[in-house]
Amino acid sequence: MAGGIHRQLFAALLCLWLALAGVHAHAAGTPGSTIDISSAEATLEPDGLPAQRRWVQLPFRWDHEFPGLGGKATYRIDLPAAAVPGDEPAALLMSGAGNQVAISFNDALVASFGTLCVPKHDATKSNLLVPVPAVLHRTGQPQSLVVRTTIQRQRGAGLASVQYGTEASLAVLYRDRQSWRNTSAIVYAVSLLLMGGIAGGLWLRQRDALYGCFALAALSGVARNLDRVWPDVPIPWPLWGAVVAVCYACHIGLIARFVLLVLERNPPWLVRSIHAALALSVTLACASFAFARPSLWTAGLVVLQLTSIVCLPYVVYGALVDRRRIAGVLMAAGTLAILAGAHDLLLVRMGLFGGAYFTLTAHAMFFFVMILAGLVVERYSRTVADYRALNTNLAARVAEREDQLRSAFETVRQQNQEQAVLLERQRIMREIHDGVGSQLVGLLNVVTQAKPDRAVIEEHVKLALDEMRMAVDSLQPTHDDLPTVLATLRYRLQPRLDAAGIELVWDVEVIPPLEPFAARAALQLQRILLEAFTNVLKHAAATRIVMHASWHGDETPSLVRIVLTDNGRGLPTAPPGGGHRGHGIANMHARAQSIGARLQIETVDPATGGARMQLDWPCARA
Repeated sequence: MAGGIHRQLFAALLCLWLALAGVHAHAAGTPGSTIDISSAEATLEPDGLPAQRRWVQLPFRWDHEFPGLGGKATYRIDLPAAAVPGDEPAALLMSGAGNQVAISFNDALVASFGTLCVPKHDATKSNLLVPVPAVLHRTGQPQSLVVRTTIQRQRGAGLASVQYGTEASLAVLYRDRQSWRNTSAIVYAVSLLLMGGIAGGLWLRQRDALYGCFALAALSGVARNLDRVWPDVPIPWPLWGAVVAVCYACHIGLIARFVLLVLERNPPWLVRSIHAALALSVTLACASFAFARPSLWTAGLVVLQLTSIVCLPYVVYGALVDRRRIAGVLMAAGTLAILAGAHDLLLVRMGLFGGAYFTLTAHAMFFFVMILAGLVVERYSRTVADYRALNTNLAARVAEREDQLRSAFETVRQQNQEQAVLLERQRIMREIHDGVGSQLVGLLNVVTQAKPDRAVIEEHVKLALDEMRMAVDSLQPTHDDLPTVLATLRYRLQPRLDAAGIELVWDVEVIPPLEPFAARAALQLQRILLEAFTNVLKHAAATRIVMHASWHGDETPSLVRIVLTDNGRGLPTAPPGGGHRGHGIANMHARAQSIGARLQIETVDPATGGARMQLDWPCARA
């Protein structure tokens, strides 16, 4: 993907350069219905020097003739009599004049751009199309054209090409030149501002020096492009000239630093050299406009050009030796930028080799905007690919971890299941030992007596059977249903109560589903009630037992209350000395305490008898 992006960038650079060259060639062409003025009689009045009157060749560069000086200039041109047919509107087209211009045709003022001697306006920044009224033409005689200008020092004024012809033909040429000159500058300025803002935002988020360097380079390049199309700058001259020069120096120097950051080749000596060259060129720019010495700013431009040339071998090495595609793109863009810089420095600024009027550096530097856009796209694509690979890796690791957790959970589940089975076995063994075992031990003691009592033996056997049955019942699933636990106990006891002739009144209210309770709690509850029923059967001589169970959810804590009442003789009186009545009631209290319940046993009425047992078992609604 990265290689495709770089190839597309390289193709785009080449196509854009050819398109710009084509536009330039088209703009330089002249329709056949116009004439070009190649010379003019000029009266030149530089500040501090005597006036000169001589012929000059067009285009005429004031800053080449009088560097660092302002002044006035008047150009007189005689136009051919038959240049324009009498029935067609005529016009004048100037590629630049100034800085402030007043144009007269046959001694009549036809146009002015700015006010003479007022430096606010700069007419050299645009093409000048001047329609000439037909009434001003002299039939059969040459036409007189006078161009008066005022110039500010170091502002690059003079008189460029002048063309005279029909208004229709010159209007087409004017639109072409404006498109080449103004539209391109506006596009470059907007593009630099946009990409500089994007790069600045990326730097704020990532603190990547590459983005920060390009943001400063792009934003400093905006001023130079705006200066090409902004004739009425609110900042006075020459302060505005110094600002544009400093921004241009920063633009060139930071682009060179940006190229090294892209290549990730940052030799300390070269980085320090770029910083030193940038500082020197900025200083020379300020001094040039402060002391009216254009040669200082020219020296600053030479320093920047040499700095760019020094950086070029690193780009060439990366492209040809390291075989990096991005280095190849940078080599193409850097070569074009260096050639454009040499053109502007030698031909436009110094006027060597015949001179030139149009600059090319702004067009060449725009290629770096496209390179940054390609880098952002490439890095974003690489980041997306890295995130996808990371997500895939994380998904695989999560799946592996889930398998490990699932295996561990299954192992723990099996261990818990085995432990639950072991605990249940131990509980059953303990219940059989404590219940059935104790009854069998008692039965063994009775049997070993000389004359065992049959009734006692029968009682021990019945209790052993009851204990066995309750142990078996505790193995059955109760689904945490207390009424089912109580009903199971009634089923076990009902035959014994019927055989003893005791009426059982079973009054169990609606009890809501409770929080899960253990089988041990259900067994202890059954044993408490079994002990209570057994005491009634053995000692109370009762004929009626009332069993009442109810839910008390409004109490704190909520509880189940079980009340067992009989009409027997009541509880026996305590032995002398405060001894215990027996082990049965003590066992009942111990069992109740083991499940967190509160047990209370008392005589209903000392006169009439009867006993009452109340068990309050705290539990929560499901």
